[in-house]
Amino acid sequence: MTSKKNIPADESVRAVRRFNRFYTRELGLLDKSHLESPFSLAAVRVMYELDHWSESHDALPTATELGGELGLDAGYLSRILADLRRRGLLKRTPSPADARQSLLRLTGKGRSTFADLDRRATDEVTARLAPLSAARQQHLIASIEAVRLHLEAPLSHATAVTLRAPGFGDLGWILMRHGELYAREYGLNARFEALVAKIIGDFAESHDPRRERLWIAELDGVRVGCVLLVAHPDRAGVAKLRILLVEPWARGHGAGRLLVDACTTFARESGYHTITLWTQSVLASARRIYQAAGYVLVNEAAHHELGRALTEQTWELKL
Repeated sequence: MTSKKNIPADESVRAVRRFNRFYTRELGLLDKSHLESPFSLAAVRVMYELDHWSESHDALPTATELGGELGLDAGYLSRILADLRRRGLLKRTPSPADARQSLLRLTGKGRSTFADLDRRATDEVTARLAPLSAARQQHLIASIEAVRLHLEAPLSHATAVTLRAPGFGDLGWILMRHGELYAREYGLNARFEALVAKIIGDFAESHDPRRERLWIAELDGVRVGCVLLVAHPDRAGVAKLRILLVEPWARGHGAGRLLVDACTTFARESGYHTITLWTQSVLASARRIYQAAGYVLVNEAAHHELGRALTEQTWELKL
């Protein structure tokens, strides 16, 4: 029987708790007051919600609605609201729909107080980001968004994957993620990254938008994948599917299938009769996507060109 300490999930729990300890200490979340103000972090969060409530709601909130939105205990929230009201920051008015309830809003002093706290919070985060390069900031923000996406809602209930055309920074992201992921997951060397760089460079420098296209997949606004379809240089009527990638944390949510299906639809509309692709046998997840889309293995051979022993494969789909 496997002991509990050997279950991989335990390490995941330890990692999350380790991050929580770092995060709460680093951002001063254990401090009795927030931003050296007379308010707790919870009280500032309540003010934030009151200040922004109208952006997503048609009416002012009651204490019950506010507590439900924030997940706060009713008694704890009541003490926070009483303190804000005592300081002249909060105003209560009877609810026309239920006399037992009051509608809550910040007073002019409350809005001014929150605006000052909000500005100070922005300044503090700006100062923390300032020492980081633009690339490290981009990587940090992408990581934060991934954490939020995972914990805010399971992938099975998250926003559907969407596809879009590439924008500024996307080509660099494609190269970076191919280099990082394929080195870490499959042990491929710099020659593979150079190959991806050439593919991206050729597309960026000269491509026919009527017959060649690149897609970026997003999940809740976060980049999770990409694929490229270009004309085969030596075979008329044949398209090449290239650089399919899906972030590991987003796999199983349909991004790969959606990207491959986009290539198929576009190829048919563009007049191609066949799509071909080159891959490696170790890329099992990608191979399953190709097989599900109707691709057939037409050739394979052993090689050692990318830093390890591999079996290259050519798959084709007749349209």
